[in-house]
Amino acid sequence: MDDFTLKILEELLLSFKKSEYNFQTFRTFLKSPRDRAVILRHDIDARKSHALKFADLQARLGMVGTYYFRMVPASFDEKLIREIADLGHEIGYHYEDMDFANGNPDQAIVLFEKHLNRLRKIVPIHTICMHGSPKSAYDNKDVWQKYNYRDFGLMGEPYFDLNFDKVLYLTDTGRRWDGHKVSVRDKVYSHYDFDIRHTRDIISMLSDKSLPKQIMINFHPQRWTNNPWLWTTEKYTQKAKNIVKYYLIKHRQKNPEVPALSR
Repeated sequence: MDDFTLKILEELLLSFKKSEYNFQTFRTFLKSPRDRAVILRHDIDARKSHALKFADLQARLGMVGTYYFRMVPASFDEKLIREIADLGHEIGYHYEDMDFANGNPDQAIVLFEKHLNRLRKIVPIHTICMHGSPKSAYDNKDVWQKYNYRDFGLMGEPYFDLNFDKVLYLTDTGRRWDGHKVSVRDKVYSHYDFDIRHTRDIISMLSDKSLPKQIMINFHPQRWTNNPWLWTTEKYTQKAKNIVKYYLIKHRQKNPEVPALSR
């Protein structure tokens, strides 16, 4: 258990603090970005109880982040969402309505509004972020080819509203920090090209002051645990998925009609 534990997570967060980064939610960054800032983004896809452990740790360290919740039982939990919001964190909608609507944008936008309103009955929602659903043929961002999320009183969506040539994007997709190599959708186009695989690589680069001044780092809390059984299960399950995704991506390059598998 040398990575993806809560112990090394705390070490990473403290390294950002030691390096004098300001912790901003996505909303506050959009409103007033600090010159030296890190956005702690969390995609709550599964094992929702892990999100509270992240939120508690960050609150204890005097940090804030943004937590995106899906509208499925593995993620959505009114009590949990309120608890995380009460700790000072931002809550957002991790939308996947094109998947729910089988790719029909007109049906998807109806579902999107319904789900957004359900979340807003719990806490204020100002930002959203797409979910890349496994084995889906649809890109959930495509709903915005026909509609505009700003019409719903929303400030932003990371994949549309951040300049990733300025803001470094780090994500633990694939349970590794270079998971863009085996990801269909959780990737961005940027001139940054760092060789980062492990969490300790990030810590070392923070120590060397070799990272940009503005960063969004995306966590999937279900991957992070001190429980040996869960840690081992997650490691080898994700390793198998990454192999499948790698060959699926290669196959889709020759056959674009093949359904996607992301994350």
